[in-house]
Amino acid sequence: MNYKENFIRFMTECGVLTFGDFTLKSGRKAPYFVNTGNYKTGKQLAKLGEFYAECIKQNDIEAETLFGPAYKGIPLAVACSIALYNQHGIEVSYCFDRKEAKDHGEGGVIVGKKLSDNEKVVIIEDVITAGTAIRQVIPVLKQNADVNITAMVISVDRMEKGKGELSAVEEVKKEFNIDVYPIVTINDIIDAIRNGVIDGREYLDKMLEYRSTYGVWLLKNIIAGKWIFIFRRYFYEPVPLYEVAPFIHTL
Repeated sequence: MNYKENFIRFMTECGVLTFGDFTLKSGRKAPYFVNTGNYKTGKQLAKLGEFYAECIKQNDIEAETLFGPAYKGIPLAVACSIALYNQHGIEVSYCFDRKEAKDHGEGGVIVGKKLSDNEKVVIIEDVITAGTAIRQVIPVLKQNADVNITAMVISVDRMEKGKGELSAVEEVKKEFNIDVYPIVTINDIIDAIRNGVIDGREYLDKMLEYRSTYGVWLLKNIIAGKWIFIFRRYFYEPVPLYEVAPFIHTL
């Protein structure tokens, strides 16, 4: 198995990725749920850091410092920095923010590496839902130094529409020009079910239906003044009508 498949299996073994009937904070009814709060042992955290480090390595992401937004991002940044050194011989610094500024001692809101102008910073987070966290984090970073945010790394990209037609990841790219790299996407999870990497085939139809309803499937890119439409890559088997119908009217 590749590292993506290993990560998906790891999530199910840790009880982080589960299947069933869930009501999300957005009110959407979903057949799967990702709860990163279920990572709770040192062994799990060490392994999780290795997957984040592998994502950084695989995508050639430049990083001098890893920033973990409080609170969930803190152990992720620490674990990833350790894994980068232990697994790949790459030494990076890390830091995180306080929810409230400290008015004694060293003061300030940043703990760990003192940031400097043009420093290459990678934000380490669990997931992006509405992009609220990153909108709060960027001013905090920029108030401390004019850092160069080279990327954001997350565990899972749900590839769902936000308030508009773009996904949260696409909105971050559009608004801040920051590339977001997920360890896996919902497409990878669906592939893992199809290929028997994990159990859950009884939820496959619901996963596909949910993705066709809320997913960002039709990507429009302007290349040389023309609209290019890129559809799903699963040409090796019939495509259910409910996956295609929502997009026919846009052509």
